[in-house]
Amino acid sequence: MSLYSILLADDEEEVRKGIIRKIDWENLGFQVVGDAENGEEALEKIEQLKPDVVMTDIRMPYMDGLTLAKRIRQKYPSTRILIFSGYDDFEYAQQAIKLNVTEYILKPVNVEELTEILNRVRENLNEEIEQRRNIRRIRESYQNSLPILKELFLNDLVKGNVPEEEVCFKLKEYGVNILGALKWMAAVVSVDAQEKRETDSSLHKERELIPISVKQFMEDSLKQYFRFTIFSSTNDIILIVAIDEFNTQTGFIDLLEDTCKEAKKILGVTVTVGVGHGTGKLEQIGESYQAAVDALGYKAIVGTGGPIFITDMEPVNRGRLQLGQKDEVLLETQIKFGSPETIGQTIREMVGRMEDTRVHASQYQVYMLSLVNCITRMMQQYDMDLRSIFDEHTGFAKWVEDDRKREEFTRWLIELACRMNEVIGRRRDNTARAVIEEAKKYIKENYRNPDLSVEMICRQLQMSPAYFSTIFRKETGKTCVAYLTDVRLEQAVELLKATSDKTYVIAEKVGYPEQNYFSYVFKKKFGVSPTKYREA
Repeated sequence: MSLYSILLADDEEEVRKGIIRKIDWENLGFQVVGDAENGEEALEKIEQLKPDVVMTDIRMPYMDGLTLAKRIRQKYPSTRILIFSGYDDFEYAQQAIKLNVTEYILKPVNVEELTEILNRVRENLNEEIEQRRNIRRIRESYQNSLPILKELFLNDLVKGNVPEEEVCFKLKEYGVNILGALKWMAAVVSVDAQEKRETDSSLHKERELIPISVKQFMEDSLKQYFRFTIFSSTNDIILIVAIDEFNTQTGFIDLLEDTCKEAKKILGVTVTVGVGHGTGKLEQIGESYQAAVDALGYKAIVGTGGPIFITDMEPVNRGRLQLGQKDEVLLETQIKFGSPETIGQTIREMVGRMEDTRVHASQYQVYMLSLVNCITRMMQQYDMDLRSIFDEHTGFAKWVEDDRKREEFTRWLIELACRMNEVIGRRRDNTARAVIEEAKKYIKENYRNPDLSVEMICRQLQMSPAYFSTIFRKETGKTCVAYLTDVRLEQAVELLKATSDKTYVIAEKVGYPEQNYFSYVFKKKFGVSPTKYREA
């Protein structure tokens, strides 16, 4: 197992160096990644180094150990904190407990005692990691969760919320045996309880068991004849049935008719089943499900207690060609974040639907216009030049007038989408740079404020601190805190050269209300104190 990182904060250099020198860190499972002589410096180093453990003295200049612990708890809640104190004070210990400090250690501490404490901390960290990595426990938890995960997945499948590439994998993972069929049909089972009778009084006393009984009854009736999966939704029971070469959708509906009659006779409940149209693609089972829901809406007309097939109620639309909202979202997402390969694949799949559908020529044109309209809206959103869309020689009209030129239309659409992808990507990078420039400007205008922080800058920019910190470091090569320190010290140097102000006045002018801490930071960067710098 790799070594845990540890940072030591104490204002006495001899104490720090002594602890670092006397402890066999590696043998205890640790490595010292840094040390600091006050809380402010420690916090800066914690931001850079992200140590697993922080050991800090309780009494330090500029920021004491308890304040440091509080700041660590706010930003890095998983970090272990060990506090040294030369004071056997109940109030200090009480505050440490509130801050969830791992160990509160009274000085002086000897090597044996600290070794014992570090062993406990290491074992605690090991145990936590072991719990997270415990494959057997994770597997057991996963196995116990499978029925719930399976139902959630199947509900998402019929509602069209599962990516196409995941459907087969997930069905195999959950052991749902409906792959490889000629077509699939969805059915929705609606249950209405009958008046209580002597033969079924026990079931009707516990009405919550009725849907479970019906679900089991449907399973028993269908399992000899069809491959299917049955699962519960919020209000109904849903079926997905595989139609193979050995059975038919007519046979399925006939079997449902018999099952509904038997359910009424045996269970004393009225079962009505809405049946959707068949689909040759399992990924499109959501359309069959919606049709099954629509079929149930005809209960008031045709009555209850049997199957209602949607094609008996509504004319079959074999030529449906429509760009749905999910398609538009997918296309927009690909243009914004995809690669030329995935953009091309998405557009080819969408245009390819025209090959699989037999409709009037006008519907092909409407579909092509829908694709173009989606891209046009994005171009308007990003204020792009629309002439490439409406040019009479190279624009969409050339392809829409003759829907048979689908390959040329596809290539034109892919080229246009890829150009948009490049423009949006460049603008995203430029936006990040502009944000950093705005942050730098804000820092230069507000560096005098001693409370200026990353959080305050992010509120001004309306960004999350995590994302801002990432792009700031990427663009500037340093953390925001380090950049702010550099700005303050640059201004301090100018004031030392151009004015005769006292050091404490300059410290306040550049955002350091504590003169001693200003001198400490200044000397750390330039190697001499502010006074010596001015004299030189």
